[in-house]
Amino acid sequence: MRERKKYTEQRNGTLMKKFTLCCLLVLTGLFYSAQAQYVYDYKHTADVYYNAKDYYSAAQYYNKALGTFKIKSEQVLPYAVAGAAPPTGKLKDYQQVVARLAESYRLYNDYGNAETWYAQLVGFNNPQYPQARFWYGVCLRANGKYAEALEQFNKFKQSYTASDEISTRVNLEIQTCEFALEEEKKQPKYTIVKLSGNVNEGGANYAPVMMDPGTLMFTSSRPETPPLPANASTPEKKKQERKGTPYVNTLYTATGSGNDFANSQKLPITNPPKGYDQGVSTVSPDGKTMFLTRWTVKNGLKQASICISTKQNNNWSDPQPLGSNVNVDGYNSMQPYITADGKYLLFTSNRPGGMGKNDIWYCLMSNGTPGSARNMGTTINTKDEEQAPFYDQEKNVLIFSSDGRVGYGGLDFFQSEGDFGSWSAPKNMGKPLNSAKDDIYYTAADNTHPFASGFISSDRESVCCLEIFAVKRIRKIVTGLITDCDTHQPLAGATVTLLDTVRQKQIDKVTLDATGKYTFEVDPNRSYKLIAEKDNYFTKSLHFKADGLDNADEMQNPTLCLQHYEVEKPIILNNIYYDFNKATLRPESKVVLDTVVDMLNENPKLTIEMSAHTDSIGSDKYNMKLSQARAQSCVDYLISKGISPSRLIAKGYGKSRPIAPNSLPNHKDNPEGRQMNRRTEFKVLKRQVNVTATSYQQE
Repeated sequence: MRERKKYTEQRNGTLMKKFTLCCLLVLTGLFYSAQAQYVYDYKHTADVYYNAKDYYSAAQYYNKALGTFKIKSEQVLPYAVAGAAPPTGKLKDYQQVVARLAESYRLYNDYGNAETWYAQLVGFNNPQYPQARFWYGVCLRANGKYAEALEQFNKFKQSYTASDEISTRVNLEIQTCEFALEEEKKQPKYTIVKLSGNVNEGGANYAPVMMDPGTLMFTSSRPETPPLPANASTPEKKKQERKGTPYVNTLYTATGSGNDFANSQKLPITNPPKGYDQGVSTVSPDGKTMFLTRWTVKNGLKQASICISTKQNNNWSDPQPLGSNVNVDGYNSMQPYITADGKYLLFTSNRPGGMGKNDIWYCLMSNGTPGSARNMGTTINTKDEEQAPFYDQEKNVLIFSSDGRVGYGGLDFFQSEGDFGSWSAPKNMGKPLNSAKDDIYYTAADNTHPFASGFISSDRESVCCLEIFAVKRIRKIVTGLITDCDTHQPLAGATVTLLDTVRQKQIDKVTLDATGKYTFEVDPNRSYKLIAEKDNYFTKSLHFKADGLDNADEMQNPTLCLQHYEVEKPIILNNIYYDFNKATLRPESKVVLDTVVDMLNENPKLTIEMSAHTDSIGSDKYNMKLSQARAQSCVDYLISKGISPSRLIAKGYGKSRPIAPNSLPNHKDNPEGRQMNRRTEFKVLKRQVNVTATSYQQE
């Protein structure tokens, strides 16, 4: 969990120690010795902060220490030739401070400054810093310089000989850079903007949750009292030091809508015990129960557990830790999320039985109490970090953050489709939802349509801290008209179903009014199928890809007309031809029969009779045999195209059912009439059962 590096700590105690030491040195009168000791103090103080993992303070003192070195420019650039012996004396000390300064900035997540100093450290070619180039690449990648980072990672891979975690990690970093460079070519799927108002003021602000349509709850480490200015007096500083750091994480609420939330104030809930932080919460569907994280850091290690609180007269009860199904002694459980139906509690934990660092787990809820925790499995979890789960029940999609998969770097959002029984392979959710920094804590603005819009936390615009952003999915409009093929009038009462052809899932279904128009919202970069149907009409479908919608807000589909039919009423197929006195289909006839194939594929519940007729020339026996053979030729062709024989009947009627006179009233030959009688027909033998999403098969 990245809260551990997101709250800003400011310490002033060592400043007084340094000033005191300097005064004592001056009093000795040993100017040269005092100067040497003064120089040492900067580096020594920086080392103390560094070892205490206060990297922000360490960076300030390493910067001061660098200013005391008298290093010539030619000693710094080009530093040293490859394979040269490590430098000695002042240059050696200088390089050591540069290395520590670069590390401090990186560990404080100030990748901009870290990049500058790693570039110099790499230039030293000092074998004492074999991983410098890797971390230089990491900083370049974190700053969005993927092409430059890729170059550094490839060089590092070629020269690094150790077999450790970094030698494995470099392969993922290379793939990340290649992925990011390729993704830059794609259209964005979301719009994103930092919240206005006073949500993102002071400290870190993250893990947003919509409590109701106008109230946003979030976690913040903003100070209760503003930090003292740099020129504050020593007594004021001492007074604040006695109070301890003002940056303590707890829950806040703000009111507003869209991208603007203000009136931030503390949630009325019991403060955590001294030395603890609390936040990263989720609220039950009825709004009466909250699950939240409480944590502390001891000896550099985080200790976190999930607590429960209930709402009582607009206040929240004192949070109490959940039982051993969720919290395991000696391990962390955090980042709870309860599904919109209250059925599952999801959370992050490094408890035994996981795949790596922090995994995503879930519990089945029973009367508000979580059951035994189950790991999401290897499809979701990796050996690295998986965090902050969110489940979209509308689309059955799990959203979570991970740094163990190919993405843009840091924690990225991934999505996986599933129902807690099985999950699809997670997919990176792309830019701008993801960035080169950490992106985490997706929440929906409206649980009715969780994927349409929401909020995330990201440090993309900050050196140190997470901030809250509003995101909105880019949606495209597909609209069209359904008519009757005979009357050309809008077909009221018809239904139009939108299907996702990749997921083989129904997205939406509408019944048309008198206008015959339909409208759907679709996502970019997906393939869809529209199915239009009505009783006693042949169903039609339309396939389309939303890729073509990336640069347009709307697609007007071609008008679809549905053909009416009556059971047992023949429908003539024009332009069906056979060789003379034979049953062999001509090539142009197959083109017409292909339309019957399409119709039968789109109407899988229909059974039809294919019939053939002749004119009056020839004997009854001859014409009956010829017409049966021709009808069978049509059926055989349909079967060759994949239509089940059980849905087809071949029937020859010979010259028994003319539809026009074979001769004129004066008994002369009627070529036009005989031509009409030499026809092929089909008729529906069974009433159609409308296609449903459950019977849909991908084509």
